[in-house]
Amino acid sequence: MKRLFRFLWALMFVLLIGSPTSVRADVAPPGHPPGSNLEPGAEITQVRMVAETVLIDVQVSAPAKSLGQAKVTADFTMRNLGNEAESMGVRFPISSNNGFGQFPEISGLNVKVDGSIVSTRRIMQEDPVWGSDPVPWAEFDATFPPNQDVHIQVTYMLEGTGEYPYAAFYYVLHTGAGWKDTIGRADLSVRLPYEANTLNVIFDEQTGWSSTTPGGEISGQQVEWRFQNLEPDQSNDFQLSIVMPSAWQKVLAEQASLQINPNNGEAWGRLGKLYKEMYFFRRGFRHDAGGRQLFQLSIAAYEKVVTLLPDDALWHAGFADLLAVHAYYASQEGQDATTDILRSMQEIHRALELSPNDPKVKEIAEEIYFFFPNAIVQLESGYDFLWLTATPVFATPTLVLVESTSTPEPVPASPTATSVPTTTLTPISSPTPANNPICGTALIVPLLAWFVGRKWKQSRL
Repeated sequence: MKRLFRFLWALMFVLLIGSPTSVRADVAPPGHPPGSNLEPGAEITQVRMVAETVLIDVQVSAPAKSLGQAKVTADFTMRNLGNEAESMGVRFPISSNNGFGQFPEISGLNVKVDGSIVSTRRIMQEDPVWGSDPVPWAEFDATFPPNQDVHIQVTYMLEGTGEYPYAAFYYVLHTGAGWKDTIGRADLSVRLPYEANTLNVIFDEQTGWSSTTPGGEISGQQVEWRFQNLEPDQSNDFQLSIVMPSAWQKVLAEQASLQINPNNGEAWGRLGKLYKEMYFFRRGFRHDAGGRQLFQLSIAAYEKVVTLLPDDALWHAGFADLLAVHAYYASQEGQDATTDILRSMQEIHRALELSPNDPKVKEIAEEIYFFFPNAIVQLESGYDFLWLTATPVFATPTLVLVESTSTPEPVPASPTATSVPTTTLTPISSPTPANNPICGTALIVPLLAWFVGRKWKQSRL
């Protein structure tokens, strides 16, 4: 299904805009109800949030349809700077519009004041994220004596949002602006059920629905943020983008398997596919350091599997898919993708030699044909890969889908990769929009029919 979105988005931009455009990320479903700071029940209060410590503890397991869950524990130190005690109903949002007119709620809410559990009541207040229709809040009573610290702890379960293989978690800070003065100190930590790194925590890159708050520092299984004297508004609200836990645990399982049996070709193939899924967005790919590393790791894993299982057409096709999709979007950014294009054609050519009638092999071959129509000729009997016997001449990209200032690391030469043919024949002419199947409007209806008619499902590639 992921590749379907990449194709449809590319085609839609050609049809609706009709000129070069620049887009970094996709639109995806907004977040579920985020965690949040406490909000005072009075418009004017002398109570200050002196400190808060928030732990977002990502769980090792989650329900089947969940992208991930986290247990949130938020500890607040409140101090009344006035001369008189204040008693109020302290509020905590438990829901927000998810962008589709639905109002999912956080679960398992538990509140303690100075170590004692207190009861909460349900009230309706303004949406903390959208500021529109009233949504459910939890309210509880608390008294703040003058010049004394009162400790409040709130715990609940938070659902991740996004789409496979990414998940995002949120924590709203701006509701804390209603307390007196600034938030003296705010410490936020995210704990993963395994070692955190730049492969599974996405820094400096927008997934399409979240962008990790800058300034996080990795320490073992945790990523930590520190804020001092914060006067929060919505721009300070916390976001975290990660690889969904169940997907990353598959990576760890395959890595452990290969430690025991490094010659397990199928395990190398599964690992290469996982890395590939974590590298690509709906359209485009990750440009951050972790993304570039994932691309190289995926290449290395696919090289291992096609070496260990040289007659397996499906793994050759999966390798071709990785290289071709990367080359397509890299070329749209103006990068030289010659090496990856040629290697992708070598791999799919080999896959077709081994299993010309396999549906998945044919699907990927068709994908590569639509990516690079000037490099391949479609025949009744199959495909003629022109660039494998001729010196390619690239057309200037006419459709820019992703804008980036970073460049993926070059693909290292592989001793197992088939060498690129050096025979030079008549160069292929650069395409014009009229005869390019991706840009030519005459083929719009057949293309749409082709998209709809394909079976989109996950495979072992």
